[in-house]
Amino acid sequence: MLPEDDVKPVPMSTSEAGRKGGSTVRDLYGEDYYRRIGKKGGISLKEKRGSDYYREIAQKGGQANVNKYGIQHFSMMGKKGGNTTKSRQDPDFYSRIGKLGGAAKRQKKLQHDQSPQ
Repeated sequence: MLPEDDVKPVPMSTSEAGRKGGSTVRDLYGEDYYRRIGKKGGISLKEKRGSDYYREIAQKGGQANVNKYGIQHFSMMGKKGGNTTKSRQDPDFYSRIGKLGGAAKRQKKLQHDQSPQ
């Protein structure tokens, strides 16, 4: 039997318990803690499975989204994003980034041509 001054624990859901634990860890170690451990985990996974692993899981996730939402969804999102960018940037924005892209391609081609074969 519990003494009178002790409070009975209130049952909580899994998500509430996770939120409470996460808040406690954040208060103890700081918000940057999650970034640091996430980076460590990412580096470890890359060393263990190789960088191709990320390409494979990205393709699986992309295909799952196409199956879920359909191709039209991505077309609409692209147009929406393009229109938003167009409204936020100055008129010569696309000209500038086009030149940057062309310069990057030329640089890559030069590096490829100069590498020993």
